[in-house]
Amino acid sequence: MPLSVLLNEAGVQPGGTWIVMEGADPGKFSHTLPMGKALDDVFVAYGQNGEPLRPEQGYPLRMITPGWEGPFSVKYLKHIKVVDQAYHNFNQSMNHSIPREDIGGKARWYHYQWATKSVITRPSAGLEPLRKGYVQITGLAWSGGGTITKVEVSTDGGKSWKEATLHAPVLPRAHTRFTFDWAWNGDETVIMSRSTDDTGDVQPTRAELYEHWGIPAAEAQKAVRTTHFNAIQPWRVARDGTLHDAMFPA
Repeated sequence: MPLSVLLNEAGVQPGGTWIVMEGADPGKFSHTLPMGKALDDVFVAYGQNGEPLRPEQGYPLRMITPGWEGPFSVKYLKHIKVVDQAYHNFNQSMNHSIPREDIGGKARWYHYQWATKSVITRPSAGLEPLRKGYVQITGLAWSGGGTITKVEVSTDGGKSWKEATLHAPVLPRAHTRFTFDWAWNGDETVIMSRSTDDTGDVQPTRAELYEHWGIPAAEAQKAVRTTHFNAIQPWRVARDGTLHDAMFPA
């Protein structure tokens, strides 16, 4: 059911500019959401595929906030409170407040819409080794801001890119399957994908993302605690066909 229907039935006052969503889990997980988004495309789910929500998916009610980070889709929904300001609840203040050097050690607390993102799911680390010859590369791409229009694949560590095939349905704020045919010659290499959506947003490399966030070059060479991470995921293909995470140097 659209959340806008519930809020309109309840009679939201003009001063109500935010909502606080609280779950019924032991930790009382809660998250705050601006009213503009709440009245747009957010909905309350009580079923999936013709049956009630399963416990692991948020039974009996779950908020679904399309295109935004997962914490906005609160599970085990118990309370919806209309308020006149953003709340600094525990989860957003503690788990989503990463200090940044470029803003004087302050934290950017609120993360909303997901930027464009893609990842190669096969072949990838942990799966069976490759054999020399034909390999079908496949993966998923998505964007919180619109529709995926293009996915490119590199099989030489980003030196060159070729366009992959998108598979229907290609819908806004939804996973889009892509495939790419590749003839592996047996040499060690790195494979990766990058996506573009209909707003022109292009998935960045880790270095590009960290530069935008103001993370120093020295810190960019190692894993940094952060959120809203949509950088390109590289997989290193070894000569024996095994695949390894190549996001950070060994």
